[in-house]
Amino acid sequence: MGKGGEKGEESGECKAQIPLYTWEEIQKHNLRTDKWLVIERKVYNVTQWAHRHPGGHRVISHCAGEDATPQLVEDFRTLRKTAEDMNLFRASPLFFSLYLAHIIALEALAWLMVSYFGTGWITTLLLAFILATSQAQAGWLQHDFGHLSVFKKSSWNHLVHKFVIGHLKGASANWWNHRHFQHHAKPNIFKKDPDVNMLHVFVLGDTQPVEYGKKKLKYLPYNHQHEYFFLIFPPLLIPVYFQIQIISTMIKRRFWADLAWAFSYYMRYFITYIPFYGVLGSLSLLTFVRFLESHWFVWVTQMNHIPMEIDSEKHKDWLSSQLAATCNIEQSFFNDWFTGHLNFQIEHHLFPTMPRHNFWKVKPLVKSLCAKYGVQYEEKPLGKAFVDIVGSLKKSGDLWLDAYLHK
Repeated sequence: MGKGGEKGEESGECKAQIPLYTWEEIQKHNLRTDKWLVIERKVYNVTQWAHRHPGGHRVISHCAGEDATPQLVEDFRTLRKTAEDMNLFRASPLFFSLYLAHIIALEALAWLMVSYFGTGWITTLLLAFILATSQAQAGWLQHDFGHLSVFKKSSWNHLVHKFVIGHLKGASANWWNHRHFQHHAKPNIFKKDPDVNMLHVFVLGDTQPVEYGKKKLKYLPYNHQHEYFFLIFPPLLIPVYFQIQIISTMIKRRFWADLAWAFSYYMRYFITYIPFYGVLGSLSLLTFVRFLESHWFVWVTQMNHIPMEIDSEKHKDWLSSQLAATCNIEQSFFNDWFTGHLNFQIEHHLFPTMPRHNFWKVKPLVKSLCAKYGVQYEEKPLGKAFVDIVGSLKKSGDLWLDAYLHK
């Protein structure tokens, strides 16, 4: 459509053919019915195209009126080209086959245990932990297919994604895509990243607590949020909030295929366990499994983001914005397995379609690029990452209380 940014010297003919826009004018086009964005100094009207964006219209809408070009562009392109030349975007069929096999093996082990040992308390407790492990690992696996990082063809990734998240977990692929793609586009940005939309239950970062405090907003005693976090977030996210949101989303948006996949999960589960526990017992067991899985999911997914910068849009370049919102956890075989390789959160956010088993190979290149441009690359032990979640919540709560009482 034309060039954005600074005006330059052009020939009369070029001026007549290519209009020039100031940033002030471009930034006005950030409405639902009028979206412009800039890529490499060229202005594009994406108003009509936004609804056909693969990640959903909200992802592209978050960049409306902005420069969507990855900055540090030449070096970042060189890094990506190097990764491509190293075949780091090529998935290992053996890795993902074994990963799926170990999830199925856990499901089979759970059934064999209750078949052989019966429904005693010890067996049931062990059974719940095995099923929770299977569910957590299936969650990391669906994440791979959702990011199109396994098969070369997108259609195959989409199909297997529906199978894993639907049949193995009873959730919705479209629901996950809608949330997660926004998160990757604008991580830790209020009103753009749904993962930091805490519905007034928590205040996050350094600026939101002060804003709430100044406005005398007190939906909850935020100075104690690091304490009630243990009672609300880990135990309730999956079995309550996510379950309600998933079912309501599938029905309201008519995701009938996703609903069918989810129904197949519940049919399989209840056919398997009703003969042993009955209807009520099976439902109680499933709720307890979701409860355990929720703790696992919350601690792993929040350790990379909550302790990092959480704020309103600051229009940083791509690399800086991703690094400000993410951190890594030290590598080990256990950490890789336990977190589904989300301990390499930085590499995952920079290269979301890269198969996770290759993150460790691109890591040195990313660290080198960050060092060159003075961008902080943060990595910490797993235990410290968990402690930092609570510490970050306490810090934000203290900021709220100070602003509430004194400003």
